[in-house]
Amino acid sequence: MSNEIAVKGLTVRFGETVALDNVTVSFSQERIYGLLGRNGAGKSTLMNAVTNRLFPDAGDITINGEPARENDRAQGMIYCMGEKNYLPDTTTVRQMFRWTADFYPGFDMEYAESLAKEFGLDIKKKLKGLSTGYLTISKLITALACPAPYVIFDEPVLGLDANHRELFYRRLIENYAARPRTVIISTHLIEEIADIVEQVVIIKEGRILLDKPAEEVKAMGYAISGKAGAVDAYCAGREVLDVESLGGLKTACILGKPEDVPEELELSRLDLQKLFIRLTNA
Repeated sequence: MSNEIAVKGLTVRFGETVALDNVTVSFSQERIYGLLGRNGAGKSTLMNAVTNRLFPDAGDITINGEPARENDRAQGMIYCMGEKNYLPDTTTVRQMFRWTADFYPGFDMEYAESLAKEFGLDIKKKLKGLSTGYLTISKLITALACPAPYVIFDEPVLGLDANHRELFYRRLIENYAARPRTVIISTHLIEEIADIVEQVVIIKEGRILLDKPAEEVKAMGYAISGKAGAVDAYCAGREVLDVESLGGLKTACILGKPEDVPEELELSRLDLQKLFIRLTNA
């Protein structure tokens, strides 16, 4: 039995719109995936198909070798944190934790309550009384405390301020180190997860554009910095993704392998955000 979420030939249509077009992709155990794409690219549609929230027009999805469709055992292996709230808005945060524990034996209530204190979340409050940010936090905590072997975070930092976003990413990394499992982060905020993800999957207009280890993706290009004239001279004849200027200095992001970089220029790693923009604009 293969321990992975396997998607094969998945097609989803909404009327005349093809949201997913013959998508084949897999999410193996104990890896952190970045599922990247612009708004409307098909990220949420793919995750909704995996979690039985919609049924595809064609294709197959298996979870650890079992069919995903209308299979409670297979679906019990996945927890999906998303924007939509499926609980009554009169539910308290504590009740949400308890109901999740009923469906996912092993839910760590003590850990959830500890995270709530750290984030400043009052678990006695009803969901309808929470701000957008704290509603997101309640869902993030639930996902982190859930023992499911596959955890999906669909646009996980909606409404969060910078401090709470940083705290979430720190706790996510700690959680993964303590209990390795498959984590899928579906987002368009690439720069925030660039140093977290191990595998990058880019989806564009309902098709998989790229599926590679993060280190390989970052090795697809490089950045050079230095005096503007030297940077311009080096960039001549090369495929430049982006150029930023500050006074008499420039930084250029270049596609390809670094070759013959002059000593007066500083070589650094490629900005994943700029590569993403270039690939999805093409």
